[in-house]
Amino acid sequence: MALELPRYYPILSTDKLGVPLIEAAGTMLECGVRILQIRHKGPYTRAIYEQAAAVAELCKQADARLIINDRADIAAMLGAGVHVGQDDLPPDAIRRAFGPDMFLGFSTHNPEQILAVAGEPDYIALGPIFATGSKENPDPVVGLENLKAWRPLWNGPLVAIGGITRANAPDVIAAGADSVAVIGDAMPAEATPAALRKRTREWIEILQ
Repeated sequence: MALELPRYYPILSTDKLGVPLIEAAGTMLECGVRILQIRHKGPYTRAIYEQAAAVAELCKQADARLIINDRADIAAMLGAGVHVGQDDLPPDAIRRAFGPDMFLGFSTHNPEQILAVAGEPDYIALGPIFATGSKENPDPVVGLENLKAWRPLWNGPLVAIGGITRANAPDVIAAGADSVAVIGDAMPAEATPAALRKRTREWIEILQ
């Protein structure tokens, strides 16, 4: 049976959260989110690790999948999945080091990278679909037409990422994405649990 990813895939980037990480994750899970990624670009201090461990427990209780960005070692310690990019450990090396059962996502940005994927990741991410402010040096924008044209190059689940909002997400799904990963538009301007709950429910309703 082919893996089915939830359509809404929020990424909790620790440098962009208006509410504490554990509170943000708990609120999203209560609303029905079933996959979450923790994106932390700094060192994994004890405090950050303990927060991630608390989120991992919340995900376990909610029967949701937790993904750790970049750090396969942290993911293994938490019993989580990992998402890596082109400059990180390659998927085949992660499989050798951490075993074939670790859930693994891999970033791609063009057709050459899609065709070169090795190590059988559970899904690939493609982006940025639109212009994004989440990276200092983003790759060239993919666009909807390229998403549609390149989709047949990969026969597994594909997550679209980069500049995706509630307004354009339906078009991204229609162009071939199985799921949309969202950083900026996942978090409301008003940094309160109530506002985050409302935003999350909007996302889930849009992508039903």
